[in-house]
Amino acid sequence: MPGPLSGVRVLDLTGVVSGPFATMFLADQGADVLKIEPIGGDITRRSRATIDKDGEFSALFISSNRGKRSLSIDVKSTAGREVLAKLVAQADVLVQNFRPGTMERLGLGVEELRQRHPRLIYVSISGVGDTGPYVKKRVYDPIIQGLSGFADIQSQPVTNRPQMIRTIVCDKTTAVFTAQAVAAALYAREKTGQGDHIQVAMLDAMISYLWPEGMMQYTVVGAEATAADPNDRPDLVFKTSDGYLTAGTISDSEWQGFCRATGDPELAKDARFATPAARSVNATARINKMAEYIGLHTTAEWLERLDAADVPCAPILRRGEIIHNEQVVARDIIAEFDQPMVGRVRQPKPAARFETNEAAIGGPAPRVGEHSRDVLRELGYDDSAIDRMVAERSVRVAV
Repeated sequence: MPGPLSGVRVLDLTGVVSGPFATMFLADQGADVLKIEPIGGDITRRSRATIDKDGEFSALFISSNRGKRSLSIDVKSTAGREVLAKLVAQADVLVQNFRPGTMERLGLGVEELRQRHPRLIYVSISGVGDTGPYVKKRVYDPIIQGLSGFADIQSQPVTNRPQMIRTIVCDKTTAVFTAQAVAAALYAREKTGQGDHIQVAMLDAMISYLWPEGMMQYTVVGAEATAADPNDRPDLVFKTSDGYLTAGTISDSEWQGFCRATGDPELAKDARFATPAARSVNATARINKMAEYIGLHTTAEWLERLDAADVPCAPILRRGEIIHNEQVVARDIIAEFDQPMVGRVRQPKPAARFETNEAAIGGPAPRVGEHSRDVLRELGYDDSAIDRMVAERSVRVAV
């Protein structure tokens, strides 16, 4: 069965991760995503370590661009602009994450395009938005972690030194927000016949993402100074005698289950932990007490005890263990396929599973300009015109 977005044409003018990751989700769900790359290719093709002998693919690029087609074109050239104008006329969605003003200089500004193509859904991804004193800042993921509170929430308990999360959480979360917004705009267009301009700033997305529990003490206006920081406590990483696990004891039944699992009848009598409110006020003492017990036995023994007591728990897996974990294997989460020029690769399947319109990995990541000739032929260019554009370096065709 085709995916739920089958028939939707997406023009992907994005680079790095936030945009490409968002459009990859759309490709997984059946959209025809055409990646517009510069003649030299997306910079993430060479990010960190390349994994093919020609230096065209990195693991990061594959994991953000699978299932797309690639047109490699110089968008500043006359021929490039002509091609883009024709592509925009056929597109349902255009996604871009250039710095403010770039699209206008290319003749692809939102007002101009939406006036010409009122059904177009135009998506602008940015770091901090298009207004405010930071609008001209060059922005990457750590900048947004610093501005949004993510580095603060990771602060060292003793020194209070902020720490970065060791993954590009802002880029990837912004991508999820963007993909959801595109689906909503497509639904609205079905009812109204009108497109929209969607603006997604990484800063906006991450403050929204953090808010429910990370900003609880700032939710009630005027009570900020009296509210305790819900994150000012040790994390739920417990060292066993041979590894690590995590466990949660929020409800009374979970705490009582943990007490039973310890085999110590005195723990259940400790008034500091007898109620949810008491466990919250004394969270540091509670977590440290749990750590004392958990350190006495192996991970396997504790998981057996905690599962028997219906206490939420899991082993903390090293990354090399994830693909072999029994739950991951049972869910068939990881797919394998052949990536040309690289070999066999692994990728997670689309997380949202549709019973009727199944989402699926649409194929490998494209080579630079792999589909340039096909796309240009679809637009009505003959081979001589395409060869001329290649010779002028307006277009790159994979060989």
